[in-house]
Amino acid sequence: MFTVSVRDHMMVAHSFRGAVFGPAQRLHGATYVVDAAFSGPELGPDGILLDIGAATELLHEVLGELTYRNLDEEPAFAGVNTSTEVLARAVADRLAGRAAGLGPATRLVVTLHESHVAWASYERQL
Repeated sequence: MFTVSVRDHMMVAHSFRGAVFGPAQRLHGATYVVDAAFSGPELGPDGILLDIGAATELLHEVLGELTYRNLDEEPAFAGVNTSTEVLARAVADRLAGRAAGLGPATRLVVTLHESHVAWASYERQL
């Protein structure tokens, strides 16, 4: 299995509902380092899994829709706790919906790093 990863970051504001979140129930900011790892068993005719430049641009475009926004005000997240796990899935789904033509990759794992000691991922087929 081949894997090619690209990385970017996003900064968001959000709050959570539920006692389990303690002080994070108040509005706060988060900066995530975001990795998108595309994988597949075969390379294309040019000897690559996907166009890294195009994948980098696509990740930047998807994150640009979320960065510098208060996610509590975004219709796509109405009534949803935008946990790291939820955001990893949202980014993966948005990437997958636009990844056609990048190459023969068949799987995608998106990882949001909250810090150097904590992160969450979401994996899906392309």
